[in-house]
Amino acid sequence: MDSSASRNSPRFDRVSGAILDAAARVFHEEGAGANLAAVASAAGVSRATLYRYYANREALLDALVADAVADAARRLADAGLERVGVEEAIERTVRALVSVGDRYAVLVSDHATLKAADDQLAATVQEVLARGIGTGVLRRDLSAGTHYVFLAGAVLNAIKLTQVHGLGLEEASAVAASFFLDGARARD
Repeated sequence: MDSSASRNSPRFDRVSGAILDAAARVFHEEGAGANLAAVASAAGVSRATLYRYYANREALLDALVADAVADAARRLADAGLERVGVEEAIERTVRALVSVGDRYAVLVSDHATLKAADDQLAATVQEVLARGIGTGVLRRDLSAGTHYVFLAGAVLNAIKLTQVHGLGLEEASAVAASFFLDGARARD
């Protein structure tokens, strides 16, 4: 896969996408130290093919992070967060990030990776959270950064709900957004 024409082919995109999908699942289940043979097997390709596309684990993780950040950024941009109220914007944010699924989980599982993703994603989400603090929808005694950490945790748990507990995207996203906005306290 050395020529640029090959890298721009539909076949390259299809195989690369299958490898990234498999890597996201395997790394999410087994951690970033998972055996690359398991990734190749999950993608339905040989190890040699995996290495033709991604020379080493670092290259694969870098591609996975870039893909996840681009996908999440696209979904957040499409969500129209600035055109709706804070609560709806948070619900849309959760839905957008939960829909990225395993890829988002890989982003937040490693501190260095999370920092790189934060540079591109956090500003968008923190604008919503700062708006929520300013309007009194969110606690004023916590920074937008602190709210962001808790929201990221809610998103991770929503992803778990879809994968482990069989909840659909919409239901898991609604539960996570509600839990973030309303907490665990019983409602009257």
